[in-house]
Amino acid sequence: MQRYTICEIDLAAIRHNVGVMKAHVAGGAKFLAVVKANAYGHGAVPVAKAALEAGADMLAVAIPEEGIELRHAGITAPILVLGGIEEAAAHDVVQSELTQVVFDEARIRALANAGQLLGKTAKVHLKLDTGMNRIGVRTEDEVRTLVRLIDSLPGIELTGCFTHMATADEEDASGTRAQIARFETLCDAIASVHPQKIVRHAANTASIFRYPQAHADMVRGGIALYGYPPVPEAAGLMPAMRWGTRGVFVKTIQPGDRVSYGGVFEAKRPTVVMTLPVGYADGYRRGISGKGCVLVRGKRAPIIGRVCMDQMMVDVTDIPGAQTGDEAVLLGHQGGDCIDADEMASWLDTISYEVLCSPSARVPRVYIHE
Repeated sequence: MQRYTICEIDLAAIRHNVGVMKAHVAGGAKFLAVVKANAYGHGAVPVAKAALEAGADMLAVAIPEEGIELRHAGITAPILVLGGIEEAAAHDVVQSELTQVVFDEARIRALANAGQLLGKTAKVHLKLDTGMNRIGVRTEDEVRTLVRLIDSLPGIELTGCFTHMATADEEDASGTRAQIARFETLCDAIASVHPQKIVRHAANTASIFRYPQAHADMVRGGIALYGYPPVPEAAGLMPAMRWGTRGVFVKTIQPGDRVSYGGVFEAKRPTVVMTLPVGYADGYRRGISGKGCVLVRGKRAPIIGRVCMDQMMVDVTDIPGAQTGDEAVLLGHQGGDCIDADEMASWLDTISYEVLCSPSARVPRVYIHE
């Protein structure tokens, strides 16, 4: 059984977007596909497989559970866990052969102990804080201390280091240039006590297109993997998600009639109202009430009244022939028009990343071009 409300995910678009980013990579650097947060709402397993088919060398997730899901799906490619973990999670990380970010002694020791107990080697990347001020090691002395600790312990191996750019999508390049310089300094500190080759990576999606000097040994593709450019230079991408539903009821109301909770919408004319079986429990945000629209028969139908938990209403008065069963596109193309994640984000005063992550688990993902 399939709901009216679905997210259609175009895996050909995912593969295409990998190709677009790889074409910008300098110096033979490897490509890491970021599939955290259920691949930005698109579905981690199918997207990860498509990205690997298109030439991704590594995957990244936010938490161990996301990496374990990929392992259970038979994915054997290297997977980097970008976020810090509880020490108790070290066993599962090592057991699943995930590469873990580290930035303090406690987690390093926990991972080394897990490696020894399991007879495996915990692979880790040292996180370097060059200006994001989120997680990571900040000084050369801290870097050398932690690298020496890793090298002194059995059951653990330093295989990489990385940082994250805070302002690569801003027009002012000074902050990013400072971060790149700081990253190089901290990498030199690692090399001073650990001469073995490790994978260095600093470039996020915006940096792939703007800062080839940050490409190092590997780049990380995030939002552009899903078809959205963080900077104007990221041209030629294809959005992969199309979110749609169908009208379940159409009626005409009269002037003075009110719609939905609180009665905040009052009809000023005879108004044809279409009810859609989608609401904020599906991830279609209540904050869009009275601001956004959907596409019906290729035309824009304004949302009227408040978005409910499971339903919402749109005005189809000016769309001739609109009827029950018509497709309503919430996100994506229909006819010659398109509502993209950037436009929807503008209705909510947020960013496309949050919009793409919004469709809830009860909205089926349907994959095309597998």
